[in-house]
Amino acid sequence: MIEPFKRVVRRHWPRLRLRTILLLTFTFVAALPGFGALFLRVYENALVRQTEAELVAQASALSATAALAWNGGGPIALPRARPPAIDLRLTPILPARPAPRRATSSPDPTTRDWSRRVAPALSLTSAATGAEIVLLDGRGRLLTGEQAGGDDSGLPEVRAALRGQPTTILRRNPGYQQPGGVEWLSRAADLHINLATPVIIDGRVVGVLLLSHQPRALLDGLQADRGKIALGVVLIFGTLIVLSGLLSRGIVRPVEALGTATRAVASGGGSVPDAPTTAAIEIQALYRDFGSMAAAIERRSRYLRDFAHAVSHEFKTPLAGIGGAVELLQDHPDMAAADRDRFLANIAEDADRLTQLVSRLLDLARADMGESAAGVATDPIDVMRRVVDAHGNFAITLHLPATLARVAVPQGAVEAVLTSLIENSRQAGATRATVSATEAPYAVIVTVSDDGPGIPPGDRDRVFEPFFTSRRTEGGTGLGLPIARSLLEAQGGTIALNHGAESGATFRLTLPLAHDA
Repeated sequence: MIEPFKRVVRRHWPRLRLRTILLLTFTFVAALPGFGALFLRVYENALVRQTEAELVAQASALSATAALAWNGGGPIALPRARPPAIDLRLTPILPARPAPRRATSSPDPTTRDWSRRVAPALSLTSAATGAEIVLLDGRGRLLTGEQAGGDDSGLPEVRAALRGQPTTILRRNPGYQQPGGVEWLSRAADLHINLATPVIIDGRVVGVLLLSHQPRALLDGLQADRGKIALGVVLIFGTLIVLSGLLSRGIVRPVEALGTATRAVASGGGSVPDAPTTAAIEIQALYRDFGSMAAAIERRSRYLRDFAHAVSHEFKTPLAGIGGAVELLQDHPDMAAADRDRFLANIAEDADRLTQLVSRLLDLARADMGESAAGVATDPIDVMRRVVDAHGNFAITLHLPATLARVAVPQGAVEAVLTSLIENSRQAGATRATVSATEAPYAVIVTVSDDGPGIPPGDRDRVFEPFFTSRRTEGGTGLGLPIARSLLEAQGGTIALNHGAESGATFRLTLPLAHDA
């Protein structure tokens, strides 16, 4: 189920620039505070319920006060406490409270006297809490407030309270002004909470307390901190602009410049520039890696060009000899037997030369393509002793310590390199060779020297070039030392000619230690 979905996503995934991805990311981050404003709705709902709870508490206390002020003297019944129930998302919102109707009759003197005794408590509570509080009699006629004498018995909350049921409703705020700042963040900015609570004496509703309050806690807080909010928005966008500049200089521009340089290198020109100082550390490392890769590709290309030229030159001479001899044999079918045998011998010699070149080229290719072998641990002393035993007809002196650490080079590679060096010494006219070894912190150093004529100073820088040899007439291919170097480099080792040797030829081999050494 997941894999088909992944395939569909990969098929339709848009190709985006890095700048576009960064822009979308920053835009999303910048919009997060705006999304956070949605969570204010949940918080505001809690604040509205808190306002309702405060109105319920005020109404309960005022209802008890009004009941005590009643002259009837009957038992007082307070409305049963109930939790806040307003939900800004679900509670219906009624229009603003209409003006009271004209009353058809007047309250009796007892009720008017009662309202005069209760009015100071209502006025003080209204001033302290900010709620609008009015008292109605048992028929819904207003006893206090600017509209005293009117009739609000038609309001649904008043009708419910006259039946003994406290009721809270939401109404529109008639004095609400259009948003001019942060009011748009609040759903309750244009609302009033209306609470009607009955005053009950001896089981009879003698009056109703009507409380009204605007739930502006959230809005007041936002307005009080609007300067800080504006500063925060400015800081957020300022930070995003700075971060965009940093990322552009640290990632986008360097990557684009690296892409341009890479295309130039791929087309055969140009080079990888130094990493900009403003680039990220990883990008600077990428520049260095690309530079190393470009240099390696250039070295390899140059090596292949030189190698192809050398192969062409090496193969051209024997092929020309074979072609010339064949042409003479074809043009002179009556050639003397001795001459024919001489030309055939030349053909056979050139063919052998070509066979030897092909074989050594295959050896060089295998050495060049060799990979580091994991877990190899070779005893170099054992290998050197075997090489000495294999050359019993040539004097070889060993200078070895009692023990040496194992090396991470296969036994066959060490043996092939030592054999090639000793054979070169013998063929160059040396009568004795010396093999010595010492242990360094991370490698075993092997030195092979002889008492031969040595290598001329003009040839010392070319001894590791493929096909370079001073014994071409004796059948030398000039591939022995290149193969030895490739064998060691494939395992992390090195071979070098000691240019300071006073006599003979001296080569220094570095064999890396095995991991368990």
